[in-house]
Amino acid sequence: MTEAEFDHAISVLRANKVRLTPQRKLILEYLINHHTHPSVEMIYDDLKDNVDNISMATVYNTLKLFVDYNLVIELKNGDGSTHYDYFGHPHYHVVCDNCGKISDVFDEHFSEITKELQAMSREKTGYLVTGCHIEVHGICPDCQRKLHLNNH
Repeated sequence: MTEAEFDHAISVLRANKVRLTPQRKLILEYLINHHTHPSVEMIYDDLKDNVDNISMATVYNTLKLFVDYNLVIELKNGDGSTHYDYFGHPHYHVVCDNCGKISDVFDEHFSEITKELQAMSREKTGYLVTGCHIEVHGICPDCQRKLHLNNH
């Protein structure tokens, strides 16, 4: 885990007077270290044996709190479940329509693209745009091989 990311997230929570319980710190640390886009259940299963006083409700409520402060984003998987991603470095996602795998894509132009998309959305709809999460759908390389799809 990069200590800078953890420290930044903690400072955001402190600035908003959020109580920093041991469970919240561990869930935050978990999300920063795991780029697997875990679900509530996955996080709970991974932490329950090592963390006192943790429940599914604690994990769910903590994730909701982190989403509210824009530290974490929710991702809807192809199977209808919700997964979570620490959003310290802005990026977008590619979701496999076959297996539901979610991959992060980091690109130097991402900030420009989202600003343009938000401005265009404001212009065309009059909305006060508060955020933007981009998701691209397709078939991952593993599924392409399994399904004998040629990507040309």
